[in-house]
Amino acid sequence: MLQIASTRAMTVADYMAAANAHYYATRDPLGAAGDFTTAPEISQMFGEMVGIWIADLWLRAGRPAFSYVELGPGRGTLASDALRAMARFGAVPQGIHLVETSPMLRAAQAARLPAAVHHGDITGLPDDVAPLIVANEFFDALPIHQYVRTCDGWRERIVVRDRGALVPKAGSIPADEAVPAALRHHGEGTVVETAPAAAAIMQSCAFRLARRGGAMLVIDYGYSGPAAGDTLQAVKNHRFANPFAQPGEVDLTAHVDFSALAFAALGGGALVAGPVSQGEWLRRLGIDARMKALAAAAPDRADELAGQRDRLVEPDAMGELFRAMAIHAPTWPVPEGFAHPGGPS
Repeated sequence: MLQIASTRAMTVADYMAAANAHYYATRDPLGAAGDFTTAPEISQMFGEMVGIWIADLWLRAGRPAFSYVELGPGRGTLASDALRAMARFGAVPQGIHLVETSPMLRAAQAARLPAAVHHGDITGLPDDVAPLIVANEFFDALPIHQYVRTCDGWRERIVVRDRGALVPKAGSIPADEAVPAALRHHGEGTVVETAPAAAAIMQSCAFRLARRGGAMLVIDYGYSGPAAGDTLQAVKNHRFANPFAQPGEVDLTAHVDFSALAFAALGGGALVAGPVSQGEWLRRLGIDARMKALAAAAPDRADELAGQRDRLVEPDAMGELFRAMAIHAPTWPVPEGFAHPGGPS
């Protein structure tokens, strides 16, 4: 377990960054034997829909040279399924670039995608052709700052050791200016979160898209802000856990503010489509037709495939909690699965 010093308080953001860095560096967290399961591991149909989305956009953009980029690519399952689907339409990238820090996950990705190039962060990505970027369950794991309203005003939440246990508490330095103006009126005890690391990465990607062309697909669980609330959570063995009990041994995430990401993307000169629910996006891309085709080819798997589809699409599973949003260059078409500007989402 990661040892957090007992003599120094740290912000929730610093705590989350240190804990997740240790967590992802020391294990493969995915699948039944791990702590959680992502959509690409549930069904090949998810990655195939991403591949179809890319191929459709590439065709309508005039078949330009492009690179495939994925942020936080897990075991490489999504990329493998997407690239296979893309190839059926002739959409073959000049390069495959994976942004990953975990040595264990890098090894799993290399086994599936031996031609891929790994990067520790987005600064090392090539800038020679239009990138088509995929970020599935990436932004939720980035560190967040938390602010709590006290009787003396807003204070940043810090993590301290109290009687041997790590606990969150309000710091002593006023932090009213760090809280979005629309949320400062909330009463005592309210928690507000910001994610400057996520905004910085999004804006950097948007600058790249505005300059080179291309698009980015973000799929994650979250909301459209501004909104108050404590969304920091931990998962261990597919169950919720105390985020502060076992630092570095549980997966720490927070809900993604899609409005904040959109604001950062617009600031970088890109355009934004969505967000829409994951279920709606997958239906618009044709997941039901794909399920029927797979079931026709393997009738004995029909029930299994229907169950996979339902986990991805239905509101009581991942369909409503997870959202999809596209960021694209102003010179590129509006990506499929999203409303056109001014239309319903």
